[in-house]
Amino acid sequence: QVQLVESGGGLMQAGGSLRLSCAASGRTFSSYAMGWFRQAPGKERDLVAGISWNGGSTYYADSVKGRFTISRSNAKNTVYLQMNSLKPADTAVYYCAARLHTISLNRYEYNYWGQGTQVTVSS
Repeated sequence: QVQLVESGGGLMQAGGSLRLSCAASGRTFSSYAMGWFRQAPGKERDLVAGISWNGGSTYYADSVKGRFTISRSNAKNTVYLQMNSLKPADTAVYYCAARLHTISLNRYEYNYWGQGTQVTVSS
């Protein structure tokens, strides 16, 4: 069982930066691939960044490439999402999620979810 708690969301002006954190409980965090998803009102929940269990593989959606960076600390049971050059289109609820070992773009393949944190980017 893995419990996930996100933090770090908030209101930011366009062009600014935020760092999201997702703290995981449990001793097997290092076995899990982690994903950051986002969901805007009326839209699907999509993967924006993912990282494999050992950090060896990462994925970024085209819309965030070059602006967002995902990283993890298995010693701290935490995954991060550094978001730079924020745009109003980045406004959404951001969720972290976990599944064993490898990244998947399919949200239904993630077993554990956090409660979400709101990110709002004003123009």
